[in-house]
Amino acid sequence: MSNEENVQPEETIQPQQPEVSTESTADQVKNTVGNALSSFISLKETNPKVFFGAIAGVAVLLVLIMSTGGNGSKPALSGPKLINLAIGQRYSLKSANAYDPAATVRLVSTPGTISAYDDTEDADRNGVCQHMPQGTQVSVLEFADAFGKQNAYAKVKVEDGDCKGNEAWALAIDIQ
Repeated sequence: MSNEENVQPEETIQPQQPEVSTESTADQVKNTVGNALSSFISLKETNPKVFFGAIAGVAVLLVLIMSTGGNGSKPALSGPKLINLAIGQRYSLKSANAYDPAATVRLVSTPGTISAYDDTEDADRNGVCQHMPQGTQVSVLEFADAFGKQNAYAKVKVEDGDCKGNEAWALAIDIQ
């Protein structure tokens, strides 16, 4: 072998360029999640006790979190009190759906017509003995059933104020 034969041709070394990732980050995340999920599923085949134990642990942890949620101090609900009204007894009017102490209780001439009134007119809002202030003393005279509920309306007689002696119907829940 001659020297010329021993001489190898020079290799041209080109600088390496960084590889450009053809996969997007979303694809990488999907692959990572898929690999973790498949390894977890394969755990079911290889070691079912660990697999089902992990599921039970997660379930117990979720139950504990849901049962202890909140700061522990829940406000007491102070809704309307449903009381058994008796004919001939005195009660006071209190609007069950209003927090404003200046709210009034609607009295009507026929039971069941409370929802039929349109209070947008001044005559409806300022009519005599139609809107009674809360705390007005009344006596229950009789009851009327409505909408499948017994004693939904009560006929009352106003015991004080400008409308003393007037009789009208009110929602039984507005009588306390």
